[in-house]
Amino acid sequence: ERAEKLAEEYHDRAQRARQHILEDAHERLHIREQNEVLAAQADAERLFRRQIQASELRLKSKLDKLRWQLIQSVVHELPKRLQKVRDDRESYLALLHKLLVQAAEDIESTALVAEFNASDLAYLKPRWETFSADIAPGKTIELAATPIHCSGGVLLRSRDNRIRIDNSFEGRIERFQGALLQVITERLFAADISLRGLFDD
Repeated sequence: ERAEKLAEEYHDRAQRARQHILEDAHERLHIREQNEVLAAQADAERLFRRQIQASELRLKSKLDKLRWQLIQSVVHELPKRLQKVRDDRESYLALLHKLLVQAAEDIESTALVAEFNASDLAYLKPRWETFSADIAPGKTIELAATPIHCSGGVLLRSRDNRIRIDNSFEGRIERFQGALLQVITERLFAADISLRGLFDD
């Protein structure tokens, strides 16, 4: 009887231990499954984020290219717009006068030479004394005999050619290229912009 009771007792213990082991194994399996599901979800989210980021980068690249193409189209149209400025003779002469005054003030020399393209030179030559009379009091501005190659504007230099200020259209576009691109960009893509003109002081 004692042997049977002892055997039953050990059998019960073994059954409880077996049940405990099974429950523990089941719990571990459940936790492992949860971890695998969470890991799979995290991997899926990371993959989705990478795909979204890649799509955003591709879209941003396309938008940047389109913006640059728009900016370049405006830059390429600029010479045509400047030609319209030249076609309005009165406004264009006022602009030339303004550019000469600005350059003359910036050059310390009192003996200056103004250079124009062939068309402007031919027009200004018979009118030069009147046109240049009030540009730089105390300074003499001589009209160059030979024209320069430019679409408009003026190049002013000291007579010894040591100081030059290129206020031709091409010279100003090159000199203010960074500011010009910024103005074009702001005008095309910003909501509220106060535009500063190319030939403003």
